[in-house]
Amino acid sequence: MTGREGIVDAHHHVWDLSVRDQDWITGDELAPLRRDFTLADLEPEARAAGVRATVLVQTVTVPGETPEFLALAHGSDLVAGVVGWCDLTAPDVADTLAALRELPGGDRLVGIRHQVQGEPDPDWLLRPDVRRGLRAVADAGLVYDLVVRAPQLPAAARAAALLPELTFVLDHAGKPPVATGALHPWADDLRALAARPNTVCKLSGLVTEADVRSWTVRDLRPYADTVLDAFGPDRLMFGSDWPVCRLAATYQEVVDTARTLLGDLGEDERTRVLATTAERVYGL
Repeated sequence: MTGREGIVDAHHHVWDLSVRDQDWITGDELAPLRRDFTLADLEPEARAAGVRATVLVQTVTVPGETPEFLALAHGSDLVAGVVGWCDLTAPDVADTLAALRELPGGDRLVGIRHQVQGEPDPDWLLRPDVRRGLRAVADAGLVYDLVVRAPQLPAAARAAALLPELTFVLDHAGKPPVATGALHPWADDLRALAARPNTVCKLSGLVTEADVRSWTVRDLRPYADTVLDAFGPDRLMFGSDWPVCRLAATYQEVVDTARTLLGDLGEDERTRVLATTAERVYGL
């Protein structure tokens, strides 16, 4: 446990393939993920690892998923927040966000995310229609989760500078090239993003950016140390990225690895990364 209350897992997913396909799960490497992963699967693993609350994060860019996730959260004493999806480029994005808030579990909506990593335009976040949508997210009192690849970090930093009223949460540390061992230009671009005070980062997803068959804590440490130095414990939060993490590690192994990577911190600083930063940023 961290402190007295346990861990907050700020990033995980669920899906039911009978309800909706996950069209990103393709190829042999991702084949182990082509099955249902439910809250009933997650809960015993999370509880055993000392997790007391989680944030459920969108997986596909379809309107129907977010209401389903809110309903799941409404019926769960584990899921404390939902990062959903809506079309940021739609003219009625503010109305859409307000309508989501009125649904069962709508009080658990804490953020919005879009698969920017899949957008061919490297400056997608800077488009006027997207920026208008991001302002609506800020006006709704929500945060915006950034799922970007390392080359998209400069655009993310510019977006954060243009929208100081919006908190940007960087998922998976911007997907650094752990498997190659390269630090730059990722580290420089990450620090440029961290220089914006309205940015936060998740210590998540590193095990699947490494060699999933042979990674070690030593492989991850330069990236975790860079993130911690850039953002500090007050702007860093832990996420398991379950079930995607299962390609490389069990839930418990991901938690244990995070604890090891944070081992040089004091207890209060570890508690911030493992729980209270997520509570504060997402308003859990």
